[in-house]
This record gives sequence, C-alpha cells and structure tokens, in this order.
Amino acid sequence: MDSSLLAISGMSFILSFIFALGGVGSALVLIPALTWIGLPFAQARSIGLFVNGVSMMGATWSNIRQKRLDFRLGLPIIIASIILAPVGAWVGLHAPVDYVMYAFVTFLSFSGLMILFFNGSKFKDQYREDRPVTGPLLTGVSSGFLSGLLGVGGGGLISPLMILQGFNPKKVTTVTAFAVPFSSFTAFLAYASMGSVHWNTLFFAGAAAWAGGYLGTIVMQKNMRPAAVRKFLGCMLLLLAARMIQKMVM
Repeated sequence: MDSSLLAISGMSFILSFIFALGGVGSALVLIPALTWIGLPFAQARSIGLFVNGVSMMGATWSNIRQKRLDFRLGLPIIIASIILAPVGAWVGLHAPVDYVMYAFVTFLSFSGLMILFFNGSKFKDQYREDRPVTGPLLTGVSSGFLSGLLGVGGGGLISPLMILQGFNPKKVTTVTAFAVPFSSFTAFLAYASMGSVHWNTLFFAGAAAWAGGYLGTIVMQKNMRPAAVRKFLGCMLLLLAARMIQKMVM
C-alpha cells in the first residue's frame, strides 16, 4: 500500500469514527480533506460519498446487531429523502450556488446553537418514545432536498431536526445512520457516472470507513450519555458551518 492510499484509508477511518459518534456521515469534511492531499475533486467527491454511505452502513450494522435501531421511526425519513433528493439536485443546477451555501451555513449554525442551548422542560428529563409520521417525513423532505442540492448525505440536517422534535439523541444517531446511506449512494452513483472512480482506492477507503463507523457507534452507545451526544452534535454542526464559511471565503 503506497503512502497516498494509506493516508486516504487513515483519513477515512478517523473521520468516519468521529462522525459516527454523532450518527452523521463524513463526506462534507472528507471531500475537501482529500483534495488537500492532491486528489482530483471529482474523484474526491465520489470517494467521499461512498465512504459516507459505507461508514453509516457500518454504524447501522452495529445498531441492528444490538437491537438499537427503530426502523419505523426512520422509514418516513428515507422515503421522503429518496424522492426529494433528485428535486434538490435539479434546483441546484439553476439556483446561484452562493445563495444555497449561505442558507445552509445559516441553518447549520442555528441548529447547532439550538441543540447546545435549548433547555425546554418538556425534553429535559424524558424523551419522546412515539413513532410519528409527519415530523420525520418533513425531516426527510428537508434533508433529502438539501442533500440533493449540495451533493452530500443529509445527516447534518436529520440529527438536529429530530432532536429538536424531542427524540433521544442516541436514538436519533441510529436513525440518522440508517437514513444517510440511501442519499449518499444515490449521489455516489450520479457523480460516478459523470467522472472517474479509482476502484482500488475506493475499496480500501470503504473498508476503513466501515470499521470507523462500526467502532464509533459502539463507543457512542456504550460510553456517552444522551446529553453528551447532544453537545457533541451541536459542536459538530457549528464546526461544519465554520468549515463551510472558510471554504466559501477562500
């Protein structure tokens, strides 16, 4: 294994592990990171999306084995996101990119601050245990549309929206990990059809991402309390917003 392949695999493992702690795919950070080490943007995007899906599949496999995944809560999100992702992609071809990016940064910042500082008594000591359709369905509509618009998985949107609806952050991470691969692999196939994919690199990066996502989920479930996961997600979203701002001004 040459040094560049080792670096890509290591990066895939580390970022997938970190983002699995919050149940969110790592493509949004992995793609620019891969370009920093010299990969063409088209190849970095296809690898990032593939890793995004694989890492969350690893996380979901762990959740299924441990019987932590609430399938019924996640299905409305998946169905809506699959339908709306192509719509978002079509709009993205016609809308000014700068406006879309600024709107997304604003949303990420608002969600991160709400997750960190929202202390409503309704959800302070107990979380929702029901399985509504409307809230998760609207979450899927929003995340699917913006996922197609930006070309990345929707984990950064699903998590805050579900937490703000009062669901346990630990349950939210499992549902998010379940939903993210559907939009990620759809986007991966679209981008792969338009550019080159280095399958050898993809194999090693995908294997590392699976391991990182699997281990990250185990660490989160066994060693982190819901309040800690909530704080982690909030900080992560603010860091994502800051990274996107940095990317736009460069």
